[in-house]
Amino acid sequence: MPTYGYQCENCGKTFEVFQKVTDSAITKCSDCGGKTNKIFYPVGIIFKGPGFHITDYCRPKEAEKETSNESSGAKDAKNSKALDKKAS
Repeated sequence: MPTYGYQCENCGKTFEVFQKVTDSAITKCSDCGGKTNKIFYPVGIIFKGPGFHITDYCRPKEAEKETSNESSGAKDAKNSKALDKKAS
């Protein structure tokens, strides 16, 4: 069951209640009998996978530099082997 938060307009008391989605909202404060308002909580959503917030979930720049250095070193080794084969 979801948890719903309420706040009393009169006394300022906040409280949470486990309710079914189909249950009606609580309209009276249990302490003072004042009118209550439902509190809306922010929801944390994380989109993962290709195409979602690429800048938020990208690799750190240091890791990119390391992999680019490693890949350029591998390319240099391949190029030198190819040149050696052409020369002989």
